[in-house]
Amino acid sequence: MGLHVDDHSNYNVLSRIATSDGHGENSSYFDGWKAYDNDPFHPIDNPKGVIQMGLAENQLCLDLTHQWIKQNPQASICTGEGVSEFKDVANFQDYHGLPDFRKAIARFMGKARGGGAMFDPERIVMSGGATGAQENIAFCLANPGEAFLIPTPYYPGFDRDFRWRTGVQLLPIQCHSFNNFKITEPALVTAYQTAQRSNITVKGILVTNPSNPLGTTLDRETLRTLVSFANEKRIHLVCDEIFSGTVFDRPTYVSVSEIVEEEPYYDRDLIHIVYSLSKDLGVPGFRVGVIYSYNDAVVSCARKMSSFGLVSTQTQHLLASMLGDDDFTTKFLAESRRRLSRRHKVFTAALHRVGIKCLESNAGLFCWMNLKHLLNEATVEAELELWRVIIKEVKLNMSPGSSFHCSEPGWFRVCFANMDDNTMETALKRIRTFVDRGNDTTAAQAKKKKKWSDGSLRLSLPRRIEELSIMTPRLISPHSPLVRAAT
Repeated sequence: MGLHVDDHSNYNVLSRIATSDGHGENSSYFDGWKAYDNDPFHPIDNPKGVIQMGLAENQLCLDLTHQWIKQNPQASICTGEGVSEFKDVANFQDYHGLPDFRKAIARFMGKARGGGAMFDPERIVMSGGATGAQENIAFCLANPGEAFLIPTPYYPGFDRDFRWRTGVQLLPIQCHSFNNFKITEPALVTAYQTAQRSNITVKGILVTNPSNPLGTTLDRETLRTLVSFANEKRIHLVCDEIFSGTVFDRPTYVSVSEIVEEEPYYDRDLIHIVYSLSKDLGVPGFRVGVIYSYNDAVVSCARKMSSFGLVSTQTQHLLASMLGDDDFTTKFLAESRRRLSRRHKVFTAALHRVGIKCLESNAGLFCWMNLKHLLNEATVEAELELWRVIIKEVKLNMSPGSSFHCSEPGWFRVCFANMDDNTMETALKRIRTFVDRGNDTTAAQAKKKKKWSDGSLRLSLPRRIEELSIMTPRLISPHSPLVRAAT
């Protein structure tokens, strides 16, 4: 029978990692997921439940994958047609990975990026999803206490993936909405100099391209600035390109690999790419992550460290066949982009009709939505107050910008590719109802104020959140949030 110990005792007998909150789970980003898990929407079983709009999954082309699997039963060792390969696949343990798998994923990486660069299968290092790949590359490039610069806003999971077990710091490169959150050289220099003044060793820069949460792509000029700065300071540049195959509109996608190929005088040893099949192929449960480094020593070290998070050979075997089918991958990527483009247009147009604007974007599975006009005041606290209302009363899980380290309150990331058309319409209807009732309340309050104001008696117009709280108790009740936000 085990000995029960309280939290204080655990602190004394367990490691710092076990007793810390470095995982980042105590944030509004993950709290939103918990709210959904506690009350998940279902069109029949739970039509008033929370709709998950905080999860960047690509479910728009799963029918194409289903069709391919049915037509190619020999690709799986769990079928009569493929079971003859069972022994070889089940006993393969080389952490280099199946050669056919590495060749197939290298070809797919090039195709997903529009053919602008080629990738060497010998530089493919497997990992258990992009999460494992990010941690692996962090272990290879930096020591505990050293830092990577990262532009804001950025994916909250990086605080877990890059920092938690490695002890590496992430220091912000502050970006702003006035130029669509573009990374500028002055902001890059400021972040680097701030770290120097704090006696923090900067080992590199971490960027996502396309951006999560912005849904925008980096242009050649910005990529050249980043590569040049990394070369000048002799630091690394890690480009997370897991959304590269989701670019559905102009401008054309540019990978950092293209910049490296175009400019031979750059030091390639400082350039590294993280990739995954979770977003482009829509198979996050397969846990297929990739490190692609131009540095031989990093490839060697990362491959050894990948022993702690390999991809199942059964999964490798299936994907080697699927990704090796050039006709399928060509059609899949084209159709995925077409469907993402259509969904993005329908979704953003519906938001625009109710006065909600989104940052102009051309990639990803989400929109960066501007709800500043709904805030009580321009503070993080007001943003989280609005977020609680949206989850508790509107029953939508969308992620507040503060959880992405955004410096401007009022931005929210909302995902649109992880649901069917009917669920999306239900979500949009809830948003319309929320905004329309808020507008009706505003108009009523303004009319009342005008009627009773006589110069000596002045009625203050309630703030937006306060206005929403006077709606029907069933619809709006800011005093009873489902989840408690981390501040």
